[in-house]
Amino acid sequence: MTEYELKELLKTIQRNKCESQTLELKRAEFDCSKRLYDTLSSFSNQDTGGIIVFGIDEENDYKEVGVYDPQDIQKKINEQCLQMAPKIRPLLTVVEKDDKFFVSAEIPGIDVSDRPCFYVGKGRIKGSYTRVGDSDEPMTEYEVYSYEAFRKKYQDDIRTMPRVSFTSLNRIALNEYIVKLKSGKKHLSRLPDDVIYELMSITRDNEVTLASTLLFSPYPQAYAPQLCIIAISIPGKEKGEIGESRERFIDNERIEGTIPEMLDAAIAFVRKNMKTKTIINGITGQREDKPEYPITAIREAVLNALVHRDYSIHTEGMPITLDMYEDRIEISNPGGLYGRIRVDQLGKVQPYTRNPIIATALETLSITENRYSGIPTIRRELKKHGLREPEFIDCRGRFTTVFYKYTEANSVDNVKDNSVASGLIEFCKKPRTRAEIANYLNLDSQSYAITTYVTPLVKEGKIKLTVPDKPRSSKQKYYS
Repeated sequence: MTEYELKELLKTIQRNKCESQTLELKRAEFDCSKRLYDTLSSFSNQDTGGIIVFGIDEENDYKEVGVYDPQDIQKKINEQCLQMAPKIRPLLTVVEKDDKFFVSAEIPGIDVSDRPCFYVGKGRIKGSYTRVGDSDEPMTEYEVYSYEAFRKKYQDDIRTMPRVSFTSLNRIALNEYIVKLKSGKKHLSRLPDDVIYELMSITRDNEVTLASTLLFSPYPQAYAPQLCIIAISIPGKEKGEIGESRERFIDNERIEGTIPEMLDAAIAFVRKNMKTKTIINGITGQREDKPEYPITAIREAVLNALVHRDYSIHTEGMPITLDMYEDRIEISNPGGLYGRIRVDQLGKVQPYTRNPIIATALETLSITENRYSGIPTIRRELKKHGLREPEFIDCRGRFTTVFYKYTEANSVDNVKDNSVASGLIEFCKKPRTRAEIANYLNLDSQSYAITTYVTPLVKEGKIKLTVPDKPRSSKQKYYS
């Protein structure tokens, strides 16, 4: 960062008066903070890294107080950076303004394979942090594990299931799978079945794998009860809202079975709980049924959740959830994005595969193409259906896909042309919380306010997020 850029950043801080996902402020008027490691860790553990600015008193209306000694504080910052693993090499900049000195420390994000960056004095588990909005939160044991799993290429989908006996598997389904495996593979077809079982991870050291259990057991949930889908239909836009008959759920189902069975049942649940309208085709003149959501897109989203969820023992007690609201569907699975891929790259680059054996088996069974076409298919189907782009949320070990129902109110063109939009943009000259925006719009539902009025403006670049990498952060604010 140049001196000019640091001066511009100081102006931005005074205008916004807030920290953010990538900005931390420290007073440092009399000494250097002795506990930088939480921010050093959290910034290093995100792709964008972050900037720490010293000389701003956050608790005194972000007053510019300057630092006590620019030379000594740089030394102290470097000393703390050397106590991290891996060691951090900050880029330090000093600038003088109004007879006061300010120091910035740019902390680069480290590669996923080197994460988590942690404070050596507390160890990997207790010394690793993640950035949530403008705060540094201790990583959960699972978050630490997820980095290790990627680095060491753990394959949790083929961990063994000691309670599952080979004789308990559905032999008809298994034999059909073996036949399909051998088809067109002359070398594999020459091998005896028991060798194929080990070679193709149906068994591992003669014990049944998790993948085999989820594909061929008559009832996989007997061994892992929460490896299922919890599907609910809610009479409102938020959980907790009740219907006309005081019901909390319109429908509530625990979906169990093998992966193919859960996929089919989840699609059936959505079909049952969404509305279908009859339209007249303008070209053919024929009557056609048009459901609220395209089933092909629903299928891809549920399949992605089943194939790419985390199947480690850390998340074995966490089901996939399928929540149908009045205005949207949310499909959420344990396990955030795997590897180096980011949300903005989904459907554009080839991702890493968390569960390659399950993915390959489903390809053999003709349930998935396994060609990374799921996200493009979802986007294409929603566009054909007249719906807005899906929302993908990767937040602290959980990945969520959101489909929004079409309404005139939430169309981009409607918001763009509505006088409400210009007023909202003006209101957000100062960063605003969800509650402040909902109150300004005189709406009870914060979710509806953001979805209907703010999100279209965010997509147009007219409103920005203070926490862009965590759209659903409780610390989120919106500014123009």
